[in-house]
Amino acid sequence: MTVPVRSAVILAAGQGQRLRSEVEGYPKGFLRLGERPIVEESILRLLAAGIEDVVIVTGYAAEYYEALAQAYPGTLRTVHNADFARSGSMYSLYCAREALRGPFLLLESDLIYEPRALQVLLAGLAEDALLLSGPTGAGDEVYVEAPGGWLRAMSKDRASLGSGVAGELVGISRISAGLFALMQRIAAQAFTQSLRFDYETGCLVAAARERPIACLRVDDLLWGEIDDPAQLRRARAGLYARIAALDAGLRSGVAPCDH
Repeated sequence: MTVPVRSAVILAAGQGQRLRSEVEGYPKGFLRLGERPIVEESILRLLAAGIEDVVIVTGYAAEYYEALAQAYPGTLRTVHNADFARSGSMYSLYCAREALRGPFLLLESDLIYEPRALQVLLAGLAEDALLLSGPTGAGDEVYVEAPGGWLRAMSKDRASLGSGVAGELVGISRISAGLFALMQRIAAQAFTQSLRFDYETGCLVAAARERPIACLRVDDLLWGEIDDPAQLRRARAGLYARIAALDAGLRSGVAPCDH
């Protein structure tokens, strides 16, 4: 029987350099496509799905996240990556190791996605799982090779992978305590060479050589990463509106404090 997931980690340390024309001076998670920043909309989805504790790993412009945490007392915590300018995503996750107990969902701050993304991972039987989608045509895709539904490799270069490409990496994962312990061990070794080590193509792929990690695909999932102007245009061209329509029933039950 799998352990219920009640925690989530949002990686939000990046500087968002490719979006500077849109988010100059504030983190890309605070980009607004609707009434709230996209990272706050993600938090609301997590709470509606039964997540009780959200840890945000901050870096660039951390004060924005500190202020947001005050609006969700007892629910939202922050951990700071002081080396955000010279480190990768796995180092940010590593910074949160003392704040986590048990399994958690792992997300990035620049995602927009429909609630089904969380439901699929939380309802699944696999303790360790990555969420995949069908083709999006969004640009900058990370393709996942997963023969038999188990992670083997990931790459932005699809041609470098084998014939078992199962879909595109969404950037939402379910991580057990056991997998996180393994990731920390792998990362600690990698950090002796460089802090620029990512959690996906670097650490998770390495971990999958020692521990099975399931890949769950939802063909028609509505989601998008917003990391550059082209992805932002895609979100504004209709994707966000479709996701917002699915979000409509969530916010009434999980309202934050005034801020």
